[in-house]
Amino acid sequence: MIKRISFLWVFLTLTHGCTQKSNKVTHKHTNALVHETSPYLLQHAHNPVNWEAWKPEVLERAKKEDKPLLISIGYAACHWCHVMEKECFEDEEVAQMMNENFINIKIDREERPDVDQIYMDAIQMMSGNGGWPLNIVALPDGRPFWGATYVPKDNWIKSLKQLTDLYKNDRNKIVEYATNLSNGINAINLVENKTDSGIYNLEQLDEAVTNWSQYFDNYLGGHKRAPKFMMPNNWDFLLHYATANTKPELLEQVNTTLKRMAYGGIYDHVGGGFSRYAVDTKWHVPHFEKMLYDNGQLASLYAKAYAVTKNELYKNVVKETIGFVKEELLDKSGGFYSSLDADSLDEHGELEEGAYYVWTKEELEQLLGDDYKVFKDYYNINSYGHWEEGNYVLIRDKTNEEIAQKHNISVTDLKKKLNNSLSTLKKERAKRSKPRLDDKILTSWNGLMLNGLVDAYRYLGNEEYLQLALKNAKFIEKEMIKDDHALFRNHKKGESSINAFLEDYATVIEAYLGLYEVTFDEKWLNHSKRLLDYAKIHFLDKESGMFFFTSDDDHSLIRRSIETNDNVISASNSIMAKNLLKFHKLFPDDGYGDMAKQMVKNVQDDFAESAQGFTNWMHLILYENQNFYEIAVVGDNYKGIGKEISSNYLPNSILVGSKKEGGIDLLKSRYNEGQTLIYVCIEGTCKLPVTSANDALGQL
Repeated sequence: MIKRISFLWVFLTLTHGCTQKSNKVTHKHTNALVHETSPYLLQHAHNPVNWEAWKPEVLERAKKEDKPLLISIGYAACHWCHVMEKECFEDEEVAQMMNENFINIKIDREERPDVDQIYMDAIQMMSGNGGWPLNIVALPDGRPFWGATYVPKDNWIKSLKQLTDLYKNDRNKIVEYATNLSNGINAINLVENKTDSGIYNLEQLDEAVTNWSQYFDNYLGGHKRAPKFMMPNNWDFLLHYATANTKPELLEQVNTTLKRMAYGGIYDHVGGGFSRYAVDTKWHVPHFEKMLYDNGQLASLYAKAYAVTKNELYKNVVKETIGFVKEELLDKSGGFYSSLDADSLDEHGELEEGAYYVWTKEELEQLLGDDYKVFKDYYNINSYGHWEEGNYVLIRDKTNEEIAQKHNISVTDLKKKLNNSLSTLKKERAKRSKPRLDDKILTSWNGLMLNGLVDAYRYLGNEEYLQLALKNAKFIEKEMIKDDHALFRNHKKGESSINAFLEDYATVIEAYLGLYEVTFDEKWLNHSKRLLDYAKIHFLDKESGMFFFTSDDDHSLIRRSIETNDNVISASNSIMAKNLLKFHKLFPDDGYGDMAKQMVKNVQDDFAESAQGFTNWMHLILYENQNFYEIAVVGDNYKGIGKEISSNYLPNSILVGSKKEGGIDLLKSRYNEGQTLIYVCIEGTCKLPVTSANDALGQL
């Protein structure tokens, strides 16, 4: 157990009580970050603090100069990161203290999740809390001994002075604390290789889901708490579980959640796409930053839900979300940018959270004229939709039919009025100062968006989504995959500089495999398999059977992390386990299946009490305990029949196809001239072939 040193922690729990001013535009100071490409790091390139990027040579210099590291971690769309920059890092008094006593390192957590994971674990062990900006003070070798999130200037100076004095005068106590903390950081990341148990059965899974379900908000969707994160992997699993096991009450929970999120202010009714989370229980007031990873995953989730329910609301959400991503985050190269900031300039020229998105009643009345009455009721320009200071965040709570009936108009006329109103608001909003764009391109987030486009095409059939997917897949192929099938993590303006992490491999493997299923172009399957095999060589921990987050080619940190908990993005190991299981179905002699089973065994003891944090893993329990089908389509009409089959929600299947002979065993010796045959198989053993998609679906 880690012993706390209370006097090192005096200033961690501090209140957020400041306002954001506009950024400085003069360049009195320039530091080493000016040579970086990350927008977040570049935001700090003209601070008076002598910031450095996280590099081995910087850490070596800290050891030579015997200075502690001051590591500050954030990201471009982070509101409180901007606040602390303004109050502390742009202040010359603060900078002088930092420069004289520390080696100061700025990290974009989105570029370097490996470093962020370790120091987030550290601050949570020290305080029980975490968040960004994440500020850590560490020994020159990287072992942390103090941390805090947002800190106002006076407390920041006071804290750094105490830490400087301690480092100079009581080094042994700091080293002892850092050593204990570092041991704890490593201990909590250990994963045991569990060989003495079988894989979870359906009865155990039912119990885990029942335990979890007591936390559901059955009226407003999601979980009974605020803030509310959307957690796409939670509802993705429950959609699979509810449909595979005929659980109507759980399907209702999924539908309630998806409807309420789409109705809420967390969804941008004017421009499409979702913000990161809601600060309240009714999905009303978002933290206004819009992230690629959320929108990629949600496009996938809503497309699947549409395949199950045929709910037009879900189809529209997919359409508008992809429209937002295409309009705001698509680079001409085919890559997708990372995010839009929560903050933008208000009418007074000052940065304010949500300024771009909110409306006053007076604005809406003036802009919408006669249509305001309908709009007012539909989007709650009343106490329910009021946020603060006369600003409204659009939120629905009634169906089209209810509003149409109240105003004695048809649903068709209602939709026409609303579309005209939203179009007017979008044109008006375009006149405002836009949120800042984080235009770096991250491989894993592009993998999630690619997967979202693939699922949108699969279940909605829109060819535009396939073309966007192919353009993005080719971008990843050209810019992010090296000759040896290693990946880069980042890309901006033709430059890629950071080796990829496990999440980059896992998401691209999954997306490329999905792209193969809707195109039957074996290039994507081959890319996917080569990436999988590369990850096996360079990321696999042979002792635990899990995958490290970092490659064996990377500079070592104080810990080589193993990521197992599904969060807003699924754990890289859970995505890898699903990939391995699916590749086992195509290449049964390569040992992928045994690897996937072992990975699940290693984490399944946590399912009963922490199901929400392992939902992507729990798909594998369904795969292992219920039939998982390989579906092979061979013949001239293989693409047409494949598209027909894939438009159905079949999570426990993998689809392959070819015109004649294909490159995998499932496609060999299956061709019969003049016919397109469909084979439904389990572990390579196939039923009699059929010639129609309906007949094949009947065999499942």
